[in-house]
Amino acid sequence: MNRPRAMLTLPAPAKLNRMLHITGRRDDGYHTLQTLFQFLDVGDTLHFSLRDDGEIRLTPALPGVATEANLIVRAARMLQAENSCHLGADIRLDKRLPMGGGLGGGSSNAATTLLALNRLWKLALSEDRLAALGLQLGADVPVFVRGHAAWAEGIGERLTPVELDTPWFVVLHPGVTVATASVFNAPQLTRDTPPITMARALQGGAPAWRNDCQTTVCERYPEVSKAFDWLSGFAPTMLTGTGACLFARLTDERQADSILQRVGSGWHAFKAKGCNLSPLHAALGCRAVSAKGRAKAL
Repeated sequence: MNRPRAMLTLPAPAKLNRMLHITGRRDDGYHTLQTLFQFLDVGDTLHFSLRDDGEIRLTPALPGVATEANLIVRAARMLQAENSCHLGADIRLDKRLPMGGGLGGGSSNAATTLLALNRLWKLALSEDRLAALGLQLGADVPVFVRGHAAWAEGIGERLTPVELDTPWFVVLHPGVTVATASVFNAPQLTRDTPPITMARALQGGAPAWRNDCQTTVCERYPEVSKAFDWLSGFAPTMLTGTGACLFARLTDERQADSILQRVGSGWHAFKAKGCNLSPLHAALGCRAVSAKGRAKAL
């Protein structure tokens, strides 16, 4: 009798950029930034089943994304190559987060894959090594690997764990996909915001908590601008990442429910709670980051 295959089901949570400042541009084209990452209690879900033949099979295919270009498959292949691993996996993705929404869906999928297969294949790679591998896949992957809300600098890879408030949010997707490259290549994008200290960022409020990409995105995507005007009529609203999603910080869940009842057709919205410990790490039973060296929002 064949033994049942080892399986693992894990979340790939969304993130918000509670603020995002673009402080410069490097010679290699990457932008330097300062941001505050926070997780949400919603996201995609991935299901992993162990294979012993080395095959990586992902279902379903994502529209417009070649299978081998998908960050999930690339993360799995990278782990195999790193460890000369001959095991494989069947991976099923339950996709909830919109593509091109600024919620970190692809990066989160990659991080969940790295952590899941590290456990399923019993590779015992350290978090530091997984984060380094993740950085090769994208600048946002390490924060998902680390699993704690963070102050980020550099291109987003220099992380300091922080404690942020954990309010309810309404996240609104206006039905368009924003191309990150087009935003970062836009001539009008602000690229010279003076750096601030982490302590100043954690105090919040204007001008610290803003997104330097927001003006450019709203100019280039009228639907994002329209959605921003609508949502900001209920509560303080900001773009996350390079968009297209906007989020409003709310006082309670009832306010979120009230706003969701008013969302127009063509837009997609959901409510979520902010999290300082990633739901992925909670599911894996990882310990919360040590309080030593952790900063807290005032």
